[in-house]
Amino acid sequence: MAAEQLAGAGVRTILLDEKLAWEKPCGGGVTWKAYHQYPFLQAGPHRTVASSWLYADHTEPVRLDLQQPLLIFSRRELNQLLLDRAERAGAELVADRVTGVERAADSWRIARRSGTTLHADFLVVALGGRNPLRTLGTGWTPADSMIALGYHIPSEQPHIDLRFFAGLEGYIWIFPRNNHLSAGICGKGESAAGLRQRLEHYLSGRGISYKGAQFYAHMLPSLDPGSWAGNRLAGPGWLAVGDAAGLVDPVTGEGIYYAMRSGDLAGQLIAQGRPEAYAAAVRTEFADDLAYAATLARRVYLGRFCGGANTTRMLQFLRRSPRIHALMQELFAGSISYRELRARIRGNFQSTMAEIAINAFFRRMVTP
Repeated sequence: MAAEQLAGAGVRTILLDEKLAWEKPCGGGVTWKAYHQYPFLQAGPHRTVASSWLYADHTEPVRLDLQQPLLIFSRRELNQLLLDRAERAGAELVADRVTGVERAADSWRIARRSGTTLHADFLVVALGGRNPLRTLGTGWTPADSMIALGYHIPSEQPHIDLRFFAGLEGYIWIFPRNNHLSAGICGKGESAAGLRQRLEHYLSGRGISYKGAQFYAHMLPSLDPGSWAGNRLAGPGWLAVGDAAGLVDPVTGEGIYYAMRSGDLAGQLIAQGRPEAYAAAVRTEFADDLAYAATLARRVYLGRFCGGANTTRMLQFLRRSPRIHALMQELFAGSISYRELRARIRGNFQSTMAEIAINAFFRRMVTP
């Protein structure tokens, strides 16, 4: 996204990526917020999915029919779509690994695995959560990360599955793609081995065979509340975007939109000669809300309400409250901020509880 903006503005742009288009262990879901802002995504090679089943401990699953469907991409195909757009805009794509950078006066010396060296006036750092240039980009610690792992399974289903567990800050997903299922788990505060065991137990219980399927694992930034204030987004001669900037939703683990949008903003502002405006623009548009979300994440997954896990209560309320149902629609679409979400839940609390009580009463009346 950054390279497309820069090259399109006439700036000589070189995009270095060891793998270029490659696969990742994520669902690949693109929300309404993303494809509404970037309509070209709707013409890409995706699967449109309009329903999801939600599961949690000690309650019946809930089906949520999405008013704004998700577009589900293979990450390899989504990456290729974006690379093609950058190349058409005039960016030079180079399949090589950056092994180090060095600042000299007002320019950069970029070392490459191939042994050759590049010089550049400005860097956009988009090296993901495992960014080896640790002084350029977010300065996360192990407490600021989550693990995502999973399988790409040659199977088919028409809907998304999301499974929550009491005591796990994370969830299991099954997303249908064009020619396989992306089945995975993301979690914070639990080992990769423990997460993989949870996932495999769940898949076996659902009768979904993962034997022989391609396995993937990845580290994602998931910044703790105290880490957002000092999150490094930019410095002299550089900007960081996407996972390298820590721009991942701490509640859902979703990062595709924030990677695309931060890259877009970076390219626009560098091309305009205003890179110093980038950090403030990102914080104003979405990073401050992600920082607020970090204060909610543990409560969402690990908290309790009325004697039960919050995730269990969420499904029970979703089944019985039209207000909660409407909020969940907006959450899936990405059209509501976390501050607004909490304000509306708190503002409608009494009415919501009354809805739930009335619906529960009538349910008992009609159940034989």
